[in-house]
Amino acid sequence: MKSTISIDVAAPPELVFRLARDVERWPRLLPHYASVRVLERRPDGSVVARMVARRPLFGLLGLGLPVAWRSRTWSEPDGLRLRFEHRGGATNGMSVTWRIEPTAGGCRVSIDHDFRPRIPLWAAFIERVFTRPIAGRTLATFRAIAEAVDEA
Repeated sequence: MKSTISIDVAAPPELVFRLARDVERWPRLLPHYASVRVLERRPDGSVVARMVARRPLFGLLGLGLPVAWRSRTWSEPDGLRLRFEHRGGATNGMSVTWRIEPTAGGCRVSIDHDFRPRIPLWAAFIERVFTRPIAGRTLATFRAIAEAVDEA
């Protein structure tokens, strides 16, 4: 299953890339990220990290379901891309690409998910219940940060 979620950001694409590429800082920048723990630093510059985010359940109460996964991640500065390969767990094999592309008003940030588990309905469930809510919140928060920093 392939899916894309996008958001327009009124800030320079390079700023958004600099903010998003350092996944170790995500828990300090994104309130719904509980932790990112690097498990391995590879010679090619990629890292394998255990990530834990909270999937919102009851927005008014601020309650969320912890969701954990392991991912190999790296950045591609020339193309303003971030890449993630999920390893193990419920999203094993998921390939994620962040594309940050210039627009007249700043940039468009898109997150492409490609997930092909053995059971196709599993991909649809993960997309609807976990991937889209967490990715949407991540994009909205990075937009708010980048636009605030750009105005400063």
